[in-house]
Amino acid sequence: MLDKVFKAYDVRATVPDPLNADVARRIGFGTGRLLLEESEAAGRTGDGARRIVVGHDMRPHSPELVAALKAGLRAAGADVVDVGLVDTPFIYFAVNHLDAAGGVQTTASHNPIQYNGFKISRVEAKPVGKGSGLEIIQQYAEQSDGHGDGNGGETSEDLWAAYTDHVHRFLHPDLLSGKQHLKVVVDASNGMAGTFMPKVFGDVPGLEVVPINFENDKGVFVHEPNPLVEANLRQVRDGVVAEGAAVGICFDGDADRCMVVDELGTPVGCDLLTAWLAAGFLAQDPGGSIVYDLRSSHSVPEMIMEHGGEPHRSRVGHVFMKGKARETNAIFGGELSGHFYFRDNFFADSGAMAFAAVISNLLDFDGTMSEAIAPTRRYLQSGEINFETPDKDAAMASLVAAYPDAKTDTLDGVTVDLGEWWCNVRASNTEPLLRLNLEGPDADTVAEKVTDVSALLGERVEE
Repeated sequence: MLDKVFKAYDVRATVPDPLNADVARRIGFGTGRLLLEESEAAGRTGDGARRIVVGHDMRPHSPELVAALKAGLRAAGADVVDVGLVDTPFIYFAVNHLDAAGGVQTTASHNPIQYNGFKISRVEAKPVGKGSGLEIIQQYAEQSDGHGDGNGGETSEDLWAAYTDHVHRFLHPDLLSGKQHLKVVVDASNGMAGTFMPKVFGDVPGLEVVPINFENDKGVFVHEPNPLVEANLRQVRDGVVAEGAAVGICFDGDADRCMVVDELGTPVGCDLLTAWLAAGFLAQDPGGSIVYDLRSSHSVPEMIMEHGGEPHRSRVGHVFMKGKARETNAIFGGELSGHFYFRDNFFADSGAMAFAAVISNLLDFDGTMSEAIAPTRRYLQSGEINFETPDKDAAMASLVAAYPDAKTDTLDGVTVDLGEWWCNVRASNTEPLLRLNLEGPDADTVAEKVTDVSALLGERVEE
């Protein structure tokens, strides 16, 4: 019954149909029931054992949905801690800061304004997705009307000062002291970066922020809040060049993801950014582990090893990236989607901390952003190409059969590696598509191999 709102990693749908206050209350009840059962099973005691942190983004329907969600949580017996209008990574911080049983952010991330949803975390801000509890929440929600015998309480907490102190741990001391100066263009995409940037970075003496699309109270997006779409980077690219800034950063709607452009306005792939940032983290923690998603350029594991680190490939998606980061005690991790993960942030992703890491690493580098990234640009990449196919498994099997001499693995979809070039093909978790990423030594090889592989995968979806 609720299949239309429950996705692979979260709850997300259009408002008011199929997502509305009634559905939100039932989801709150199901979430409260699961998180409290887990807390009790773990033998947790104290105030935090029944606390669930709740926040929301700037979408016009978020206040109504979060109010219903909280009612359902309280009906399940949870004590709600409302932290207000916040970015999604703020919830991850608050869950740990308050030693809570979990947390829920009301948001639809990068989706258009008519969408909304819930991102759910358990204790220590570990993610809840399908296969790790979301299906149980759906079951509980379907069995309930959102009312119950629980009589949980509700309090409000202003944690911005504590959150700011936490984020500033990732910021270069010369920026905090004003000894050095950096000019940065930031496109908040009319999302939650428009709230956290002034609160967290507004008083940093050495940082000059040129704001774009910081207004987030009008219920409109000047452009889609998805920085992975190159068209959405136009304003930040133009702004960096016009302002003579050192770097530009564009955030998504709930500010857990970001994209970087260099001083020339050229976008920096998130895998290349991972390789560069990893070198900085490994300088502070020699021999540490770094997690990267398996679609990343081969330059990523190469550079990690060159700087004395231990690279670990992960399946795509924040549930898997966070799990691999915890498993390997990774200092840092990065995903092509623009999620960046930090051990000192409870292995969670954070746009604010990625911003701090980028500008701090740049301040330590004797040169420009484009010069800093240049050593990572070792190969040519196709970018992600989508295909519609009636039989995804058969298409991936045909890819393996076409290259019998390749090194093949099925960690996530199918990866075939011919040495000179390689590709990964995986099924989308959110759309009826196959996604191809291919890398080779030069443009001619990439174009040739994309043509060959495309013939095996179905009808190419033109962007």
